[in-house]
Amino acid sequence: MMRVVDTSAWIEWFIGSALGRKLAKDIPQRQECIVPTIVQLELAKWLRREVGEEQADEVIAYTQKCIVVTLDTPIALLAAELHREHGLATADAIVYATAQARSAELLTCDAHLAKLPGVLYYRKSA
Repeated sequence: MMRVVDTSAWIEWFIGSALGRKLAKDIPQRQECIVPTIVQLELAKWLRREVGEEQADEVIAYTQKCIVVTLDTPIALLAAELHREHGLATADAIVYATAQARSAELLTCDAHLAKLPGVLYYRKSA
């Protein structure tokens, strides 16, 4: 099954948190893993700030071996529609639109996306 992995799930997986260990079974093999370029941007920002340039580069190199999907006009227009329908933030709308455009499931830890169709949600502990 094709699956988009949201930034929140990547981070939990990379840091090896309890939640990350739970959701690890749902991280797809690279040939089934879709990575929107906006997720690469968010990951690069977070990793450079939290763990440094070298590890950030390693993670981005890993994502480049997956199916990288750029933001094109059809995805942008779908994201605008999903933003309006569901009140999503821009980045969330792009990630969700990418999953929808590719008929893929979205793996996330983001509560804003939890109740949308086609979303596999892992709740963060309080």
